[in-house]
Order: sequence, then structure tokens, then C-alpha cells
Amino acid sequence: MNMKQRTTIHALSIALSLLPHATLANEESITPSFSTIEVRAQNENLAGIAGATSEGIVTKEHIASLPLLRPGEVLELVPGMIVTQHSGGGKANQYYLRGFNLDHGTDFATFVASVPANMPTHAHGQGYTDLNFLIPELVDKVTYRKGPYFADEGDFSSAGAAHIDYARQLENDFVQLGLGENGYTRILLAGSPAAGSGHLLYALEAFRNDGPWIVPEDYKKLNAVLRYSQGTEFSGWSLTAMAHNGKWTATDQVPKRAIGGGLISRFGTLNPTTGGKTRRYSLSTDWARHGENSQSKARGWLLDYQLDLYSDFTYCMTDPVPAICDSGDQFKQGDKRQAGGFAASHLMADRWGDHEVENTIGIEGRIDRIRPVGLYATSRRITQSTIREDNVNQRSLALYVQNHTHWLPWLRTLAGVRADFYRFKVNSSNLANSGEVGDRMVNPKLTAIFGPWRTTEFFINFGRGFHSNDGRGTTLTVNPSTGLPAEPVTPLVRSKGYEFGLRNEPISGWQTTLALWRLDIASELLFVGDAGVTEPSRPSRRHGLEWTNLYVANHQLAFDADLAASQARFRGNDPDGTPGNHIPGAVAFTANLGVMVDHLGPWFGAFRIRHFGPRPLIEDNSVRSVSTTLANLRLGYKFDGRTRLILDVFNLFDRKVSDIDYWYESQLRGETAPVADIHTHPAEPRTARITLAYNF
Repeated sequence: MNMKQRTTIHALSIALSLLPHATLANEESITPSFSTIEVRAQNENLAGIAGATSEGIVTKEHIASLPLLRPGEVLELVPGMIVTQHSGGGKANQYYLRGFNLDHGTDFATFVASVPANMPTHAHGQGYTDLNFLIPELVDKVTYRKGPYFADEGDFSSAGAAHIDYARQLENDFVQLGLGENGYTRILLAGSPAAGSGHLLYALEAFRNDGPWIVPEDYKKLNAVLRYSQGTEFSGWSLTAMAHNGKWTATDQVPKRAIGGGLISRFGTLNPTTGGKTRRYSLSTDWARHGENSQSKARGWLLDYQLDLYSDFTYCMTDPVPAICDSGDQFKQGDKRQAGGFAASHLMADRWGDHEVENTIGIEGRIDRIRPVGLYATSRRITQSTIREDNVNQRSLALYVQNHTHWLPWLRTLAGVRADFYRFKVNSSNLANSGEVGDRMVNPKLTAIFGPWRTTEFFINFGRGFHSNDGRGTTLTVNPSTGLPAEPVTPLVRSKGYEFGLRNEPISGWQTTLALWRLDIASELLFVGDAGVTEPSRPSRRHGLEWTNLYVANHQLAFDADLAASQARFRGNDPDGTPGNHIPGAVAFTANLGVMVDHLGPWFGAFRIRHFGPRPLIEDNSVRSVSTTLANLRLGYKFDGRTRLILDVFNLFDRKVSDIDYWYESQLRGETAPVADIHTHPAEPRTARITLAYNF
């Protein structure tokens, strides 16, 4: 292999890790005209392989090259996605995409090793997605999609979905030791020895971190993974067990007036006993068989999960004696559940006359047995009273069909329809809020791909999707906090999306993708500060433009740039009379810019800038957050084929910016009445971490 061939292959591996392309059209296809990766690689041209503008794959090489402050930041490799935190490190991250403040995962579906990460009817927020169990070094690839255009994506996927898969076999067994400021320590041991006719992947991670907070976070977690596999993901099987335990003390968002008035420092807290503990154990299996003209897949999973989360967002507002504030406004959200599910699909390649087609049928099911999900008034983590406690059974079943047809050399379509059926059964501590409710929804999907013409393809996408609402809300008749009558929510909320896009290679080595999109949702879910939960609100409309770019200069140097602009507005007037139609927390502009270097002798590295712009914090747009721009640096040195030393520096320029901002009322000790204020969680200051990795 000559230098030019090596450069081409390396450039293509980076391109495939950064640019959208279809999983169906390149990896699962069995008809020759659809198996285009090898052909396009020879031509150094990625056009012609996508099923929609806004889907793609991030490879393990790309993930391994980047500095990650938190494991959830793997999702920042999805173009346009921003991952932040508003509380302790053990809590689920805050996610932003396509004009959404996704809270902790609502409207973005995430799967890890075939197990759904989103939690429906969760104690803290609908679709709660905690990725602290993720071990980035084990990730083989991240397959992402944006928009409700895909028949095999269901609940929570209106804004998009990501499927994170672990490797079946590692290139090397290894051990890593990471040390850093503020008590950061991380030890990771992983390997994949041969076992019988397959491989046994194992990993054990121990982590501890105090963070920059005045009250040390004392975040401790243990992660373990054990996977046995044979064959490949297209013809083989695997069995995967994952375990996660974590506990922490949290510094939640605090009002700016407390910092400005000198009551606390920027990294201080108003309640040193907030925080939580969680556990997550799962077992999943995947099976696939690749026939001459067919592809069959099946997966199943079981999950045991528990979270005890202690928060205090309003401090003394509900305290019996606010001036003294002895017990405070702390509350506990508890979630204990067992869940399980399955999915199966069968793809058949055929010919309809002169047209090559692929037809897919699929089925999915899930059961969540939550015993219990509760909200409790607490003081210093001691329960004072029960606000509500419920046992919930939630069941869902989905059927879908999809057709992929090559009509002409320059025209192909992907059409599908999905039907979802849900059942909620709630046994509440307040009998008036108990009951059983069902709902169903049918959603069509359609994509048309025009081209390629030389190096350009065009895409038109349409689809209807949905998100489920909290099961407790579907049977609600009495507000558990006030005792006043309340209206139940719609179990399933419809979304509708459109997209037009193109992909092009203007010059050799530069790949660019442009997408213009719109998304309507029949009921917006908004964060409520005094309860720490999401609640249904008005219908909404979002539209925006995304521009993704990659330039591979040579086998040593590559640049990428993801830019996204959007507008999010409520539709119609607020029934409570709230003026304005801006959606609080909806980000209008994001940018992710980077450069990667490798093969500079023993040196390698990466530099990234991540920006997300100001957001409205109230419906009339009279209060806005400021923008946040952070730079991260990775610098590495390879001593030999076995040993590497890596330095990661986060917030390189030590910017004093916020990870998150909210606007709501709270009351400090000594204040005579609640005060509306911006409540902020600062981004961590410049932080250095060093990792020594050894392959054996």
C-alpha cells in the first residue's frame, strides 16, 4: 500500500466518522446497487450513500481523538448537539438540539448496547437519559438520526435518536490511569480475549471527582461491562451485561443575586445536602442473520434501575418560617423500576420489474414496572412527608413497515408507516389520581433522494412522530401539591417534521452537508423550577438551518465545523395568560469547531471550540441568558506501541460562563417574599487531567 492509498483510507475513515450517511444503504443492504461504501471509497466520494440528510455514523477513531469532560459528551459528536449539566455529576446531563432544551432527554431517543436509555414516567423528567454508565473507550460507533422520518424510531425521537454500540472486540487489552485537579481519579481496565469461537469483552471503571465546588461533590461511581459475542452485528450474536452505581453531593443552580450579594461564591451552594445515588443493571442480547437476499435482526433487554435524587431549587419559599428557613424546600424524587423489551426486524431484497427494492417489517415492545415513583418533602435528606407516590405499569407495542426503492439511477425513496399502542395503569397514593388509560397513534414517513449528480445529492424528508407523556399525568384529576382539581394530559403527543437538504463535495477533501428543517409539536414539555419536573404546555413550531463540514487536508490533519441556527416559538396564546410566545431555554445558535492532528511522529492531539448562543428564559423574551463558548484541548504522546500519555485541558481559556440558566422565583433566608431571578450553574473552570494508557 503506497502513501497515497494510506492517506485516502485515513481521510475516508475520518470523513465517515463526521459526515451523515445512511446505515441502511451502506451496512445492511444486500443488493449490489445499494452496497456503495466500497465503490465510493475507491472514488474518494461519499455522495450516493445517504438515506436522509441528517443521519450518520461517528466512529470509534473520532471518539478516541477528542477530550471528553463527561461521558455524555459523546453525543456532542452528533452535529448540533450540546451537552451540559445543571447539578451534580451523577445526574443526567442537559441536552440541546434543533432549538430544543431537551431537559434530560425528552424528544431525543438514546440507546446503549441495544438498551433504551430514556426513562418514561420518570421521577425527575420525562425521557430522563442518564449516560454516566457509558464507557467511551468501549464505543464502537454512534449511529445518529435527526427528525421523525424513520419508521424504526419511536418514543422520544422527534428531534432525533442515537444508537451507541459497544465493540465486540478491542484492538488491544489495556489499562488506563487518569489523574487531575479537584480529586479527579479514574481507573479503567478493559480487554477482549478470545473465548471459544467468539470474544469476551470485559471492562471495569472506578471514578471519583470533587469538582470545583465549595462543598466537594465527592462523586463516586463504578461501571462494569461484560459482553460475549460471536460473528458480526450483521451475522452473529452477543450477550451483554452492564452495571452502574453512583452517588454524589450536588451543587444545583443558584440565583445570581446570591452570588452578586456575596452570600455565596460562584461555586458555592445554598443547600449542602442535595445530591443523590443511583444504580443501573442491564442484560441485553442481539442476534442477526444475513441471508442471500435478507437480513434478520432481533434484540431483547432487561433493566433494573433506581434513583434517589435530592434537590432544592427554591430554598425557603415553602419553608414554614422563611426568615429562619430551618427545613428549607428540599425534596426527593425517587424512582425504582424493572423494565424489559424486545425488537425484531426482517429485511427482504427483491425486484419489482426493473426496480431494486428492500422491504422491512419490524416489531417492538416494552414494559416498565415502576414500584414506586414518588415525590417527597425532605430536610437534609430526611423524609418529612409524601407529596405523591405511585405504582405505574406502562406497556407499549409498535409495528412498522418500510420500503426502499430505486426508481431511477437518480431517484430512490424510503417510505414507511409506524403504529404505536400504549397502556398506562396508575395506582396512586391519592385514589383520585389512580386509573388506567390507553392510546394509539399511526405515523407515516417518507424520504426522497435525488442524485448523485457528480458529487451532489438532494433530500426531501417528511415524517410524523410523537413523545409519550408521564403516565401519572394521564390519570391525574387532583394536583398533589395544592389539592386543587387538575386536567389529565394527552398520553401521546404528535409531532410533524419536514426537511430539505443536500450533500456536496465542492473540492477534493471537503465534504459539506446542508439541511433546512421544520418541526411542529402538539404539546411542549417545559422545565418547572420549583418542582424540578417537566410539564405539558402549548403547541410549538421550530425551524432551522444546519451546516456540517469536514476538510481532510492529508493523513495528518483534518478540520470540521458544525453550525446550526434555529427559531422556536409557541403557537397560540397561553391559556393561563402568560404573555409572549418564546420557548424558555430554546437555543437559537450552536457551533462546534475542531481540528485533529495525528501521525506527527509520536505526537497527536485535538482542539475544539463549542459555542451555544443566548436563549430566552421567559416567554416574552424580556430575560435572556448570555452565550457560552468553551475551548478544550487534547495533547498526546506515544512512547511506543504500548504506552501513551494524554493531557486534556477543559475550558482552556478559563471562561467564566454558565452551563445552564433558568428564570423562576425563589426565596432566600431573610427575604420576605419570593423573588424572580436568573438561576445559574457555572461551567467548570480551567481543568487539567492527565491519562497514562498501557496496552498489553
